[in-house]
Amino acid sequence: MKKINITTKAILFDDISQLSKEDAFLIEKATEARQKAYAPYSKFNVGAAILLDNGEVILGNNQESAAYPSGMCAERVAIWKAGSEYPNMKVKKIAITAASENTKVDKPVGPCGACRQTLSEYEINQKEPIQILFMGEVGQIVKTESLLSLLPFSFDSSYL
Repeated sequence: MKKINITTKAILFDDISQLSKEDAFLIEKATEARQKAYAPYSKFNVGAAILLDNGEVILGNNQESAAYPSGMCAERVAIWKAGSEYPNMKVKKIAITAASENTKVDKPVGPCGACRQTLSEYEINQKEPIQILFMGEVGQIVKTESLLSLLPFSFDSSYL
C-alpha cells in the first residue's frame, strides 16, 4: 500500500476589481446570464460564460423543470451550446456565478460534480487546460488554471 497526497492550486481574489480585464468581463457576462436563469423551484440562479479561442463568449444559465431532475446546470447549457455552435473552437476559460433568492451567496460556488465531469471531457479532448473562475453573487472569486485540478482521478474515454 502506498499513501498519496493530491493537491490543487487556485488563486483567491477578494473581489472582481482584482481580476484582469478579460476575467472581469467574463464574470460580468456570467452575471448577466445568471439574471436570466429559470429557477422557480430552487430559487438558486447560476450563470456561466465561456470564452472560446476565437474570442466568442457563450452564455448559459440553469434551467429547471417541475419534472425533477429534468433541469440543467448553467455550465452544461453553456458548454453544449459552445460545442454545437463552434465544434472546432477550443475553450479558454469559463466563469460561473451563483445567487439565491432565499439567502445571500457570499462565497465561491464551484461547478457540481456532473458539470466537472462534462467540462473535463472538453479539456481532455482539446488537450489544453480550461481556466475556471467561480464566485457567489458577491465577494471572493476562485480561479484555477485547469478544470482537471477540480476533478482528480477523472473518468474519461480511455476507460471505455
